[in-house]
Amino acid sequence: MRYNWKQTGFFMISLVMALTGAAGTAKADSLTEKEVKELTVFAAASLTETLTEIGSLYKEEAPDIKLIFNFDSSGTLKTQIQEGAVCDLFISAGQKQMNQLDIEADPAVNTEGLDLIDPATRQDLLENKVTLCVNEENRKGINSFEQLSGLLKTENILMGMGNSDVPVGQYTQKILDYYDLDEEELAGAGKISYGSNVKEVTTQILEGSVDCGVIYCTDAFSAGLTIVDYATAEMCGQVIYPAAVLKNTEFPDEAKAFLAFLETEEAMAVFEKVGFTPVKE
Repeated sequence: MRYNWKQTGFFMISLVMALTGAAGTAKADSLTEKEVKELTVFAAASLTETLTEIGSLYKEEAPDIKLIFNFDSSGTLKTQIQEGAVCDLFISAGQKQMNQLDIEADPAVNTEGLDLIDPATRQDLLENKVTLCVNEENRKGINSFEQLSGLLKTENILMGMGNSDVPVGQYTQKILDYYDLDEEELAGAGKISYGSNVKEVTTQILEGSVDCGVIYCTDAFSAGLTIVDYATAEMCGQVIYPAAVLKNTEFPDEAKAFLAFLETEEAMAVFEKVGFTPVKE
């Protein structure tokens, strides 16, 4: 067999160039991967839809940032942070969970003296509303908190609410107190169904496993549920969502930048279309 050395030489050169190019591409890809920073955001479950949408918008603003969201009840997120979970930015659905991580908060709330958030970055980001919701059937004809308080005392009715360690559950407890209703007594009578976060309560209402439930107006909007009443500040206080950067973050500047983006008109438009409002100074 005869070899065409010119062709063979050309083939070898082409092969070397291809391998060199592949190595260069791999190196470039590796560098690109290193340049992308993963920013982990712990956020209350009621922010799931809005932050997911805002996260997509932020890709255009900061293509070098990869947002990783962890959505759950604020109480669960606080515990995860306390136990050492990687978190760069925390957005809670209540002040209590943020205070429990803030060394500058009242020691009566931060009972363990935790110093995990940067107080200089802490801000009240959003306000939500606590609502009484039913699904489209509304088989018990529930139309207000006032009416519900009477039904809970006299009728066989099942109300969904959050556990005591999550903000929506704590707001509901205040509403029960406002109407002089004994939570323990109601639970013992089988009139309360608990959820570990607001999404679970929302699902209970949607599926009809409860007659009504207390959730945020934003979750009602996202799930297409009917709001029959709004709780007043007198009944349960304001529903404020504080946000803060964690002290041990590897990316403090990036976390602050994303928090600043959440206050822009573009991001606020996403929040406001589901019922959130910016906190006014």
